[in-house]
Amino acid sequence: MKGKNQSPRLGKSWWPAIILIIFLNITLLSTPVLADSRQDASLLIIKARYLVENFMFDPNLEGFRELIKKARAVFLVPDLLKGAFIVGASGGNGLLLVNDPKTGNWDGPAFYTVGGASFGLQIGGSASDTAILVMTERGITSFMATSVKLGGDMGIAAGPIGLGVSAATANLSVDLISFSRSRGLYGGVSLDGSVVAIRDDLNEAFYKKNVTPTDIFIRHNVVKNPEADILIEELAKATKK
Repeated sequence: MKGKNQSPRLGKSWWPAIILIIFLNITLLSTPVLADSRQDASLLIIKARYLVENFMFDPNLEGFRELIKKARAVFLVPDLLKGAFIVGASGGNGLLLVNDPKTGNWDGPAFYTVGGASFGLQIGGSASDTAILVMTERGITSFMATSVKLGGDMGIAAGPIGLGVSAATANLSVDLISFSRSRGLYGGVSLDGSVVAIRDDLNEAFYKKNVTPTDIFIRHNVVKNPEADILIEELAKATKK
């Protein structure tokens, strides 16, 4: 005789149904996440393309137009969000593209997240489009790591802003040169000290396989998504000499 607290055993006929339910739950839970990552990656490509286009037509970013022709790579962060009250914070998603010195073609992108904090007398908030020109081989190599600290693992400097500026006024010895177009009122935040980390989920969703920046830029694994063509074409126009 069974005890009162003894659970009834499931017959063999129940197990296929249970397995099916588990499978459907896993599928339904994971599919939206994957779909969202694909949409996020695609939207980031579009925003980055407009970022480059806007920077190329902005009369105050003559320095950007001169220096991008000498850049080894570009790190684009559309809508870098900043907010602060005494303690500042910034964050956003970005993507890296590397110029192949042999062919002159742009490879990538690889997806990243960027975030940081700063301290000081500051108040307000803004969103800005940010482009970081990678000028050295060391700069490119640093981006292959799981995470990298701007200004720590590699030097970063603000690019020259304004009309009539010359690339000679920029510190070309640094690894990174940053340019930003801000919307809103804000002051006191620098990308120096921010941490850039690889977004594995976006890379996998965009290329439909598990890849790293090392796979994309160094091992040259066969990874390509035609959605990136609009951005690559815009960069090709920007770096045409």
